[in-house]
Amino acid sequence: MATERFGLIQTGGKDATVIGDDIEVGQTAPDFSLHALDWSVVRGLADTKGKVRILAAVPSLDTATCDRETRRFNQEAAGLSEDIVIEVISTDLPYAQKRWCGAAGVDQVMVLSDHQTAEFGEKYGCLIKERRTLRRAVFVVDRQDKVTYAAYMPVLGMEPNYDEVLEAARAALA
Repeated sequence: MATERFGLIQTGGKDATVIGDDIEVGQTAPDFSLHALDWSVVRGLADTKGKVRILAAVPSLDTATCDRETRRFNQEAAGLSEDIVIEVISTDLPYAQKRWCGAAGVDQVMVLSDHQTAEFGEKYGCLIKERRTLRRAVFVVDRQDKVTYAAYMPVLGMEPNYDEVLEAARAALA
């Protein structure tokens, strides 16, 4: 049974429950299964073995902040090494993600759904119980599956520090 932490974050102005423990720098990143836009199963770490991974958890692509964040990571991906993979993860259905990606022209990042099992959300301490969405967080996982960067946004509408994330990903290439 995963840990439940009440009051860690608010949704709609009310305290909410986060399921799972926070991931910390230095620990081995747990692998997880998600669905791609075509509903195929993707293993978030195993299927990108040998690469540096930026894992960006977002509540929903259909919100302004998530839209901006995903577009920004998509734009940044074009200038990154091919050995860096960006996975944007939400609990949106793959149908909705595919529609959003098409409309937004997002094609440089992997957009993945944690809708069915919420496995990523629980393992990374991001699942908001009351809404079954993810709290905003970003992780960098190196080629050996070690977490080299972890940041949880204290407010759902807050964007990550993109420069810090990209710097951590580049440093993890070494």
